[in-house]
Amino acid sequence: MTLYIYNTLTKKKEVFKPIAPGKVGIYVCGVTVYDSCHIGHARSVVVFDVITRYLRNLGYRVTYVRNFTDIDDKIIDRARECGLSTRELSRKYIQEFYEDMDALGVKRADYEPKATEHISEIISLIRRLEEKGLAYKSGSDVYFSVEMFPEYGKLSGRKLEDMLAGVRIEVDRNKRNPFDFVLWKGSKPGEPSWESPWGRGRPGWHIECSAMSCKYLGPQFDIHGGGEDLTFPHHENEIAQSEGAFEKRFVNYWIHNGFVTINQEKMSKSLGNSLTVKELLKRYHPEALRLFLLSNHYRSPIDFSEQNMADTESALDKVYKLLDRIESYIGNTGVDPKELPPDHYLAGVRKRFQEAMSDDFNTAKGIAVLFDTVRYLNRFMDGLTSTKSDQDVQTLVWGRTEILNIGDILGIMREEPATFFEKKRLIGLEKAGIEKATVERLIAERAQARKRKDWARADQIRDQLRALNILIEDRPEGTVWKVG
Repeated sequence: MTLYIYNTLTKKKEVFKPIAPGKVGIYVCGVTVYDSCHIGHARSVVVFDVITRYLRNLGYRVTYVRNFTDIDDKIIDRARECGLSTRELSRKYIQEFYEDMDALGVKRADYEPKATEHISEIISLIRRLEEKGLAYKSGSDVYFSVEMFPEYGKLSGRKLEDMLAGVRIEVDRNKRNPFDFVLWKGSKPGEPSWESPWGRGRPGWHIECSAMSCKYLGPQFDIHGGGEDLTFPHHENEIAQSEGAFEKRFVNYWIHNGFVTINQEKMSKSLGNSLTVKELLKRYHPEALRLFLLSNHYRSPIDFSEQNMADTESALDKVYKLLDRIESYIGNTGVDPKELPPDHYLAGVRKRFQEAMSDDFNTAKGIAVLFDTVRYLNRFMDGLTSTKSDQDVQTLVWGRTEILNIGDILGIMREEPATFFEKKRLIGLEKAGIEKATVERLIAERAQARKRKDWARADQIRDQLRALNILIEDRPEGTVWKVG
């Protein structure tokens, strides 16, 4: 199936053609590790996790690189505030990043380089730019000269002359042009620094990605990704550095994901509405958060709200309830799914999902295919009897397999239904500030009241549980409960 990707560079969808047949090199800008990850970071990481999963599902051998920026001004300032070294601070937040992303089911990249571990590669690239007349030393810093790269602005669509016309003040008198950007920063007292041909200092932000992507993928590779806020200046500057140094097209396909808003407002610390992943995982099942982040097309903005999360949780519950229903019906049959007739609805699920995902990784349409399949299987099961035919079992096994295949690409349905619902209950209890032991004690007391036919006491306990937002349902096998 032909894969189409919207390329930020050309502003249109293009047929994906890798540089090397059957292989894909992808580099995604990772986090700057000076604070906890927020939901905006999570969206980018989850989006590119799914893109990588889908490329591998299509049969490509993918080399995925996602970096950590572990030295910059924000890290230095935060380390001082915390009384830590920059290395201690970055290690702390890299560990937090892994904890958050592991919870969200994000797979590790093939390479996860850190800027501080690639100083020699960074220095080599800056020297190459200097030799080509694209970089110059001014004071204790080294800058890239944007005027020496005629195509500067081609990714963002900005023209240098237009940007210069809008400049009101001289930002840095050491620069020849206000839009020249730093490649190497001379060290200040007390700052981390490394030896270089220009004196002790540290790399600028943009140069690290050019150096590290070149090391692991070469000077030209297939896909570069990140949040849309990185288009300018970060990715624009990467193009200038890399193409200026190696005189060839840097990246063939540029992919940028949209922002996350909070209740229709831009997310920012200044507005006090920045939501960390760690906070959200205390309130929602991680798969619900992941499904929410994929529920819009990756290039579109997505709005976080309590209602949107409640809708997502309800939708995910339906999938797990169906999986539990199928499991209860077929039991441990050990039946492998056999080919269905070509005209059977379930025989076309995989093709429909691939059509959605091959249209610029459209997870929104892919998720619609998933829920269409869930509805079909629920209707199918509504018509079943207790007499199990081989054909019925085969249909259910096939349907479950297709759902789990979609889940493997989206990174959901990773748990057994019982585990999923138990985790949801525990999260709900924590949100409500209720101990699980309290709920179980009341349910056991109610069971005893029902046993001795003390219906008044049983109803009183039900009302007590309802006041705690605990909903119960009496079934033949016993009472089940959930947080409302």
